[in-house]
Amino acid sequence: MSQFVVSARKYRPQRFDEVVGQEHVSKTLKNALQNDQLAHAFLFCGPRGVGKTTCARILAKVLNCENRTDDFEACNTCASCTAFNGNASFNINELDAASNNSVDHIRALIEQVRFQPQQGQYKIFIIDEVHMLSQQAFNAFLKTLEEPPPYAIFILATTEKHKIIPTILSRCQIFDFKRIQIPRIVSHLEHICKSEDIKGEKEALHIIAQKADGALRDALSIFDRMTSFAGGEITYESVIENLNILDYDYYFKVVDAMVTEDVSSVLMIFDEIFKKGFDPDIFINGLAEHLRNLLVCKDAKTLSLLAISDTLKQRYQEQASIVPSSFILTALSIASDCDVNYKMARHKRLHVEMAIIKMTYIGRAVELASNPQAMAVEEKKTPELKNSPVSAPNAAKNASNTTEIKSSSKEVTNTPPVPVAQTQNNAVAPKDLKENTPPIIPDPEPIPVASEVVAEDIQPIVEEPKAASLATKPGSLKRVKSSKYDMVSLKDLTEIKEEPAQTNVKTAELEIDKLTNFWEEYIMMVESPSAQTSFRSAEVSIKDKQTILIEVGSQMAKSLIQQESNLVPYLRKELNIPKLGMEILIDQSKAKELVVTKKILSTKEKYEMMRDKNPLVQELSIRLGLKPDNS
Repeated sequence: MSQFVVSARKYRPQRFDEVVGQEHVSKTLKNALQNDQLAHAFLFCGPRGVGKTTCARILAKVLNCENRTDDFEACNTCASCTAFNGNASFNINELDAASNNSVDHIRALIEQVRFQPQQGQYKIFIIDEVHMLSQQAFNAFLKTLEEPPPYAIFILATTEKHKIIPTILSRCQIFDFKRIQIPRIVSHLEHICKSEDIKGEKEALHIIAQKADGALRDALSIFDRMTSFAGGEITYESVIENLNILDYDYYFKVVDAMVTEDVSSVLMIFDEIFKKGFDPDIFINGLAEHLRNLLVCKDAKTLSLLAISDTLKQRYQEQASIVPSSFILTALSIASDCDVNYKMARHKRLHVEMAIIKMTYIGRAVELASNPQAMAVEEKKTPELKNSPVSAPNAAKNASNTTEIKSSSKEVTNTPPVPVAQTQNNAVAPKDLKENTPPIIPDPEPIPVASEVVAEDIQPIVEEPKAASLATKPGSLKRVKSSKYDMVSLKDLTEIKEEPAQTNVKTAELEIDKLTNFWEEYIMMVESPSAQTSFRSAEVSIKDKQTILIEVGSQMAKSLIQQESNLVPYLRKELNIPKLGMEILIDQSKAKELVVTKKILSTKEKYEMMRDKNPLVQELSIRLGLKPDNS
């Protein structure tokens, strides 16, 4: 049978000095032994795998040691230490409260407390996972825990301190164990590698320590697994392959591509990660941690917060010097929102892809936000003909076709309509027409243009009156149907319509009469009844030559007027003031005018109102023998 012992048991500390990362507990217990001020009940609480049970056993061993050292450690040579190491000590009792949590188990423990130690000075009771005891077991344990015999000492250990009742906590001396820092775990793993003659890369040991999440026992379990997988040499590649960890190189590549707005590279890197079997949420969480590390590297004071190797830390510093802080903060916000909404998303991959695409175009979004006029200039740009995909010969052909269409359209308008039957029967043209007219090669796909419209189908365009045009919202276009065919020419499709320059346009003066008239006309176009009420209750006046002042009675009325995005463009157009502005103020005095007072009517008053409206109500009440209450 194999004699292999896992590292967590083989390298379990036997002295207080060997406990990793809990110096505050070790020093306190040593001072208590030195000053002979030892409590009768201890409570060791903290995360898993940080040394609670180990410290409890070391303390129990030191208490019964016959030959303590000068630094108050166990000698490991006396009879008591030898019996403890062989798990044959009758004075140290361990109880697992996870499986022995009833009142009967506590009663059996209390019965053992009555007997004095057979060897040594103290009888120690170690209760692990004490939070698993039932309420009745806690109550049964209270009296003994508060006033035990002078030779009895209780050491309780738990990972969930909040589940222990306050009466137990008040009777114990509490020690809070900390999570073990990554550098301490890496140092301990390097010591074990030297003892076991194993080559371990420092970056690989860092990954193991990070995966352990502050628990040394978990780190040792992962270390044993990696030793079985990689043999006598633990490399970074073997660790990330075995632990299913995404390589940090991917995050460096993704951030580099995002800064350069190379969205195709970002998506391809994410696709490669997805094909390797990693879930999208693992990638987005790892990217958020990578961005956090970049933000930490921005300042030399916070550089110590990175629990990574020196080589990787230098690489983070190089990328942090290139990536701006605004990009990192915005990308962190996007990654956080993506992680929060990930569970609710139906298409997980698309949800993450949308997030990384947003991160890629952060720089462009910030530029447009800081310079909103740039977007307006881009929207007004129209592609020129020389940049169009149409070649020069095709353009010349289109121009000639346009000329022919213009001439033919003029002939059609001056000629009476030809019956359709006649055009079908006269398929052969006269001889003289063939001789004088050059041959026309038809296009493979003729475009329906104005020359093909039958004259009798054309209807005159009737202009609508001004009142009808005001019925629609300002800025909306109402199409007038002239015929069943749209009068479209090829010239209209190819010509670029430039906006006329407004340098010589004369700006009109702002007059209160015109402003009031157009204000009333706009009220007729507002669809929302609440908005119409806000417009009618508002008072309009002139503040200066290019600003109108609107006084309303409430914040709601102000919000409703602000939501009308077509108001200012409409007034600018009608008043002929391109730079017209609007200022809205809240006047509480106008709010009182809108308040409608309601009187609470009694039953008799309600009956009288109904009787005045309909006299038959009184007759009905007489027939039924009803009398209204006076209340």
